[in-house]
Amino acid sequence: MQGKTDLAQGIPEDAIAPGGMLAGMYEGEHVVLARLEDGRLRAVSGSCTHLGAPLETGKVSDGQLRCPWHHARFSLEDGEAVGGPALENLGCYRVEQSDGLIRVTGRRHTPAPRRELAIDTPIVIIGSGAGGYAMADMLSRLGHGEDTLVLSAESDPPYERTFVSKQYLAGRQSRDEALLPAPGQGLGEPAPIRLGTPVVSLDPVTRSLTLESGETVTYGTLVLATGARAAMPDFPGAQDARVHTLRTLADADAILAQVQEGKRAVVLGASFIGLEVAASLTQQGLDVDVVAQDAAPLASILGEETGQYVRRLHEEHGVTFHMGRTVTAFEHDAVWLDDTTRLPADLVIAGIGVLPRLDLALTGDLALCEASGGVRVDGNLRTSDPHVYAIGDIASYPDPRTGKPLRVEHWVHAQRMGQYLARAFTGAAQTPFAQTPFFWTGYFGTQMRYVGHAKPEASRLEGDPGADDFAVFFREKGEDRAVLTVGRDMLALQMEERWDAQDM
Repeated sequence: MQGKTDLAQGIPEDAIAPGGMLAGMYEGEHVVLARLEDGRLRAVSGSCTHLGAPLETGKVSDGQLRCPWHHARFSLEDGEAVGGPALENLGCYRVEQSDGLIRVTGRRHTPAPRRELAIDTPIVIIGSGAGGYAMADMLSRLGHGEDTLVLSAESDPPYERTFVSKQYLAGRQSRDEALLPAPGQGLGEPAPIRLGTPVVSLDPVTRSLTLESGETVTYGTLVLATGARAAMPDFPGAQDARVHTLRTLADADAILAQVQEGKRAVVLGASFIGLEVAASLTQQGLDVDVVAQDAAPLASILGEETGQYVRRLHEEHGVTFHMGRTVTAFEHDAVWLDDTTRLPADLVIAGIGVLPRLDLALTGDLALCEASGGVRVDGNLRTSDPHVYAIGDIASYPDPRTGKPLRVEHWVHAQRMGQYLARAFTGAAQTPFAQTPFFWTGYFGTQMRYVGHAKPEASRLEGDPGADDFAVFFREKGEDRAVLTVGRDMLALQMEERWDAQDM
C-alpha cells in the first residue's frame, strides 16, 4: 500500500462524489473512505474479510459496500458482514469534515443493538454447511447463540466448501485453512455445534427430532439446512475405492491420499465441480482426462461459445477432453468409454451433479415442490409447517422476479438465506428473501462470475473471450435474467444491484 493517500492528513471534501470511494492509509492500515448516496461519509477497513479483495474497486449500494470479487456485502454504518461469503466484520473509523478537508481521526466501534427473537426457542439448525453455519454465526453475532443448536452429520467442523475443489485440492492451501471460526466471530456466545450427529426423523406434532443414536432433541423452531449429496456414477467398477465423488472435506482427503501415488486421473462430467477438479489435479502434476456426454463443457448452462472458451482454458494446461462420450467400465488401471477408447486411470472423480437431501423433510410430511425438486417454502423461507424453515440447496422459494419456484445450489446463496433468516427471526429483516443468485468459479487463474438465474432461450456476447474480457447475457422470455463475466467485475456488481432492486 505504498503511496496511498494518508487519510489522517486529509483530502479535499470534493474528492469523493456520492456513491464514490477513495482508498488510503490510516496509521499503516488500508482504509476505504466512502460517501453514501445521501452524502454521509464512512470509513472502513479496505480489504474484504473473505479473501482480501481491495474494496475500493467494489461498489457502494444502499448503504452497503459490495466486494468486487465474490460479492460479499458489508454495512458501511457499522462494518457488519451482512451478506456472504464474508463472515467477519470490517473495522470502522471516525471521519471528520472541516476546513474544506475530510480526515480519518481514529477507530470507532458501533455495537449492533441486541434484538429479541420473534420465534419460539430453542432454534435447532440441521446441517453445518453454507446456510446452517452462516445462520448460526449471525444468530451468535446478534446475541442468540445460547438459544441455538446446530446438529451436523459431518465429523469435521464447519469449513469453506468452495475451497475443497479449488485451493485445498490444488495444494495451495492446507486443510486447516479451509476451516471456519466458531460462530459469532467473538462478538457473541457461539452457538454449539454437535458433530457426527445424524438426524433420522422429525415429529412436527411434538416438535422433536430423533437422532441416529436414538436420542430425542426438541425444538421450538427448526431450520433444515441439509444440503445435497453428490450423485453416484453407475457403471461396472464404480464401487472401486479409486472412484470418488467430491462434496466434503473428507472426500477431498480421500482423493489427495491417492494423488500422491497416482499419475493419471479421469474426471467424469464437465460440470463446474468436474472442471474445478480437473484444473486442481492438473496443478498437482497429474495428467487429466475429462469425459462428458455434452458437446462442450457447461454448454447447456453457459452456451456453446462459453463452453468452448472453458475448454480452451483447460486444454492450454494439458487437460484432454472426450466430449459426447460415456464411461462403460473401470477395471484394473483404466477407464473404458462407449467408443472402446481405453484411458489409463489411477483414480476417477465423478462430478455429475448433486441431489437435494429430502429424507428428513419427508419424515415430517413437509410439502415438496415438484417443479424444482425441493422443499416448498414461502418468501420468508417457511415450510408448510409454521415452525419449520428450509434454506440452501433443498429450499424451493418463490423467485421475486418471476414468481416461479426457484431452487438454487450455490454456496453464497445458501449463506445469504441463512443470514437473512437469522435477521428475520429478530425482526431486522422484514421483507421476503429476494437476493439475486450469485456464484463464481475459476480455472488456472481465470475467474468467472455468474449473476442471476436463467434457463436461457437466447444469449448475447459482449467483449472478446480471446482477451479474457467479456460478458454473456442470458435471456428468458425476452428479458436479461443472468450474466456471466470474465474480467468485468464492475458489470457483475451493477447487474446484481439492478436485479436486487427489481420488483415482481
